[in-house]
Amino acid sequence: MTNLSTDHDHNFDQILESAVVASWASLMRGTESGSIHIEYDVTPSGALDFLQIWACLTRGHWLLVCEYQRAALESHRGLRFHNGYQSEDLARILEPVIAHPKAFIPPQRLDRAGLLQIATPTKKECTAAAATVNDAFDRINSATPESALA
Repeated sequence: MTNLSTDHDHNFDQILESAVVASWASLMRGTESGSIHIEYDVTPSGALDFLQIWACLTRGHWLLVCEYQRAALESHRGLRFHNGYQSEDLARILEPVIAHPKAFIPPQRLDRAGLLQIATPTKKECTAAAATVNDAFDRINSATPESALA
């Protein structure tokens, strides 16, 4: 398989943040503002081991949006949504990221969990996030055989 990490310029944190910002409207459930908290862990070999996305719609009240755990039982594998969340946009973006984490520059410190805090983005930031996601997909799709994406 082609090593995608030599042919991109998006890091793992950036693609996770862009995925959330590009899906912001569905995550905020119509509220004007809020924040998102992303926790993740990448194994030393570069595989995504754990991912949780939390949303804060009202001050101090966090809801688990979705999670992924590589070591989950077969029946619980993949991205799972919680608390009434179901974002097709976010799932469409995160599934290839989960499947191909090595397509992105890995976090600088693989020996500790990653944490991202995202405040309400501007319209310009949402547009830039969508462009980042599209660029990342183009790179994955051009460097990965069709059968590997299925």
